Amino acid sequence: MPPPDRRRFLALLAAAWGAPAAHAGQAGQTSHPADPAPAPARRAAAPGVMLARVAPDDIDPVGHLVSEKLDGVRALWDGRRLWFRSGLPILAPHWFVERLPPVPLDGELWLGRGRFEQLAAAVRRAAAVDAEWRALRYEVFDLPGAAGPFAARAARLREIVRLQRFDALHAVEQSALADRAALRRRLDEVLAAGGEGLMLHRADAPWRAGRSDALLKLKRLFDAEAVVVAHVPGRGRHAGRLGALQVRTPEGVEFLLGTGFSDAERAAPPPPGSVVTYVFRGRTAGGVPRFASFLRVRDPDRG
Repeated sequence: MPPPDRRRFLALLAAAWGAPAAHAGQAGQTSHPADPAPAPARRAAAPGVMLARVAPDDIDPVGHLVSEKLDGVRALWDGRRLWFRSGLPILAPHWFVERLPPVPLDGELWLGRGRFEQLAAAVRRAAAVDAEWRALRYEVFDLPGAAGPFAARAARLREIVRLQRFDALHAVEQSALADRAALRRRLDEVLAAGGEGLMLHRADAPWRAGRSDALLKLKRLFDAEAVVVAHVPGRGRHAGRLGALQVRTPEGVEFLLGTGFSDAERAAPPPPGSVVTYVFRGRTAGGVPRFASFLRVRDPDRG
């Protein structure tokens, strides 16, 4: 039984989101069965989330809180269950979800830099493997639907995590940076350590689902998605397998994506109609991505 001050604190937070009082009183215990329930036949409506736009290269960080962009799987906790961004349930172990608080959280399941594929395999298993889940963390960065500006929500989130006392639950560190030079230094540090980039969240922004300038991502390489239109046969050492993908962007721009593929991907390329993610370094005047390189087949639940 948690101490009275902790129970009162979580009960007040639960009331702010309309969570059932029984959950607040039990400080994070939920009504999950002893074993995770099987996935429903149909996915739920995809939960509303805040989505980031690309930050301009000369963005001034003043007025923002800055954090590392994690290479994880987006995970939405509704106070009772974990969901992928796509609306499918995450079949987490009972011991994991019963330690989460009774209020909605937005964050990413994370295994460490550069370990996305291993993470994605672990969290999508029909039967969770305890050893895999004990190695990962739930890195949370917002309180979806909560009132107040982001700076206040981030402060409340840190307190929730502190009181929960669950080693796998972490509040993503948010920092105020003084100027563009400090932002560049922070980006360099993250990239040198193998990270993806930075997120800039406007400190005064209310929570609002959808994509807006309140949340920005800053990378040296940009990424985007395109639909595969056709396969272009390879030549020379790639004869008999894929040479390039002909792809179309959401804006209708078509171009060839010919680098970034492994031998296995060239032998069995993404089929026409599939959506792929690519990285690039800016665009031409005609909107064609410059130095575009294949990254992966799109994962709808990537962070």
